[in-house]
Amino acid sequence: MKQPVALDAMGGDKAPRETVAGALLASAAGVPVLLVGDQEKLRAELAAQGGELPIVHAADVIEMHAQATEVRRRRQASVNVAMRLVKEGQAAAAVSMGHSGATMAAALFTLGRIRGIERPAILAEIPSDAPSGKVHLIDAGANADVRPRHLLQFARMGAAYAEIVSRVSAPRVGLLSIGEESSKGSQLVLEARPLLEASGLNFSGNIEGRDVLADVADVVVTDGFTGNVVLKLAEGEARVLFSWIKRALSTSLKAKLGGLLVKDALRALAARMDPAEYGAMPLLGVKGPAFIGHGASDRRAVANALRRAWLMAGAGLVEALADVE
Repeated sequence: MKQPVALDAMGGDKAPRETVAGALLASAAGVPVLLVGDQEKLRAELAAQGGELPIVHAADVIEMHAQATEVRRRRQASVNVAMRLVKEGQAAAAVSMGHSGATMAAALFTLGRIRGIERPAILAEIPSDAPSGKVHLIDAGANADVRPRHLLQFARMGAAYAEIVSRVSAPRVGLLSIGEESSKGSQLVLEARPLLEASGLNFSGNIEGRDVLADVADVVVTDGFTGNVVLKLAEGEARVLFSWIKRALSTSLKAKLGGLLVKDALRALAARMDPAEYGAMPLLGVKGPAFIGHGASDRRAVANALRRAWLMAGAGLVEALADVE
């Protein structure tokens, strides 16, 4: 049986209340969870919520406003302890809704990089018109500045993830650019494209921002700065779109009646586009399953992150990435 998932229960804007509540929801669904953090505070929160979960004490926490560089000297921070549990084989995966930079640093320093991976990258699944129902965006925020060979490594990791986790056969890999033509793009894109063309991957060429959510590619490769902007734009646009729909369906009696007829369909669509459904994003390229969630995550997002980490921990993804060079 797999080891439990280690949750940095002190990480996030709403910790420990929402992290503990999410852990209890995941536990009730059959996911074994280890809470990592201040033992006294976590015991009090568990008592307040009427639940029980094992706790691994961590005397420190990396606050959201702290510098990621503090990770190395604050060995007893909850995110570091969670990563050590994975390295020591006491946990199947580590999940944190706390400081994203600190989580990446803790994973890198504690778990180490997979051979052949110079820069671990964050992969985000975004709902799209692709047959799998989603596009895999990499990097979604780990590396603001990269070199062409790093994009090739991201492409290989993203393709492996799409095949193993999303069950996409021969995933199409697209390089995000300002035009489909091979002559268009930044210097980074211009130099990365020949590497991708010669990689043996199912490379479909450059794709523009308007086609990220279309059925053009299964994996979209870019630097972390651009990828994070794309991800946040997609999330923000979804929120605005649904607010427009909600207002439109309240403008008249006819609109309100129509809204009642499509209410269930709209609810299902909203759930599909809600980032909380995914819970957390995997950090690919480190020697162990590590997941980074949003700082504002509520209990549903935490529970979904833990379920996802539990399911992916035994998928063999880390092993499959061992030779992406």
